[in-house]
Amino acid sequence: MAKRGEKIAMLTCYDASFAKLMAHAGVDILLVGDSLGMVLQGAENTLNVSMHHMTYHTKNVAAGAPDTLIIADMPVGSYEHDHEAAFKNAQWLIKSGAHMVKFEGGADKVDTARYLVTHGIPVCAHLGFTPQSVNLLGGYKIQGKTEESAQIILEDAINMANAGVSLIVLEMVPAPLAKRITESTTTPTIGIGAGVDCSGQVLVLQDLLGIYSGPAHKAPDEFKSPRFVRNFLKDTNSIQVAISNYVQAVKNKTFPASEHSY
Repeated sequence: MAKRGEKIAMLTCYDASFAKLMAHAGVDILLVGDSLGMVLQGAENTLNVSMHHMTYHTKNVAAGAPDTLIIADMPVGSYEHDHEAAFKNAQWLIKSGAHMVKFEGGADKVDTARYLVTHGIPVCAHLGFTPQSVNLLGGYKIQGKTEESAQIILEDAINMANAGVSLIVLEMVPAPLAKRITESTTTPTIGIGAGVDCSGQVLVLQDLLGIYSGPAHKAPDEFKSPRFVRNFLKDTNSIQVAISNYVQAVKNKTFPASEHSY
């Protein structure tokens, strides 16, 4: 799809019912994201998500969409410490129904990516803002705003591509940087808050439907939706139509618009 210039539409998914609906609506890739820690479990972040959580939800998604590409996140603690542990956990996700695994990190994770790829595990890299490092990054902040930090992200993307990753997610980086990265590698890029020039886009399902209002213990009026989010349900009374409209907006390059980008 990327080679022929067709945009790739990805959404997070956590259960069989939505997986079946999304597949029917034309979503190209289903991401079983550790974002489930926030949107399903009501936590402040993704840091308490376990491998058991991820394999459980991956099995459910695979049951609902057996013919759709499924990517599963590797949660905190499942890949950072040694390659063999990363490989065993990645295998666990693949056996649960994923076709590819995703993990966060740049230069320090290139060897991990290469190890998994050479051992038969397709990998999606995640660069820019990396939610599992939210405490280290000082909160939910745009990455790559300076020339120096942008160059680091660009080099990380090129090195990940050279390591053999199949996809690169770019989260909350300036649109010009995402375009530069996309043009600098043959590996397809998937943007979230990274502009329209990526090979494809991803959103969290609950954001697309406008139903996420922050951590469970906080009042909804305390929550402000991120800039890159668009509520596709507000113009229709059908969830399936909302998802189909998202797919079409990605395909025809009307989403993300400039107001959804940095």
